[in-house]
Amino acid sequence: MRHGRPALDREAGPPLDWRAYKDWWALYEIGSLAAGQSCPEELVRRAIDAVVLSSVRPRAIETASMIAPGRSIATNEIFNEAPLPPPEWSDRRRYLPKTWNKIARLAWLLGHSGGQESAVETRARARKAADVLIETASDGRDVVLAAHGWFNRMLRRPLARRGWACVRDGGDAYWSFRVYERRR
Repeated sequence: MRHGRPALDREAGPPLDWRAYKDWWALYEIGSLAAGQSCPEELVRRAIDAVVLSSVRPRAIETASMIAPGRSIATNEIFNEAPLPPPEWSDRRRYLPKTWNKIARLAWLLGHSGGQESAVETRARARKAADVLIETASDGRDVVLAAHGWFNRMLRRPLARRGWACVRDGGDAYWSFRVYERRR
């Protein structure tokens, strides 16, 4: 599942240059959820008997804690979001964070890593993350993962290649989730 709505709003201004966006993204990565949210009841029901996993980012941990209150959450940085390093363009180019997110993701997919984990490295991490999920589910228990929009998408292919089918695709919005089942 994707985490709940973050406190830091990517649609809020003012427009930023690439350096300010890089700082904004660093704050986003350590930020919490916006106040006043409640998670969908269906997620709470699905987590009742499930093993609950999360990335190490606060927004994902808080989300996992909301769907499984009082329960132990196993965190693992293998589930962290794919990086969003902005291209180092002229300081005159200023955009809202939501626009920088798209620019940085496209640049990252085209090979710009800005000294961070590359797309190739993140795909390898997604394969390892799929292995962790499958191993965790090997005893037949359900597994709920609170993670991030782009990284969750990156899990699709490695799960499918390992024999898991997406039987419910809830999209990529905050609090959305997908359900995977082992093909028989």
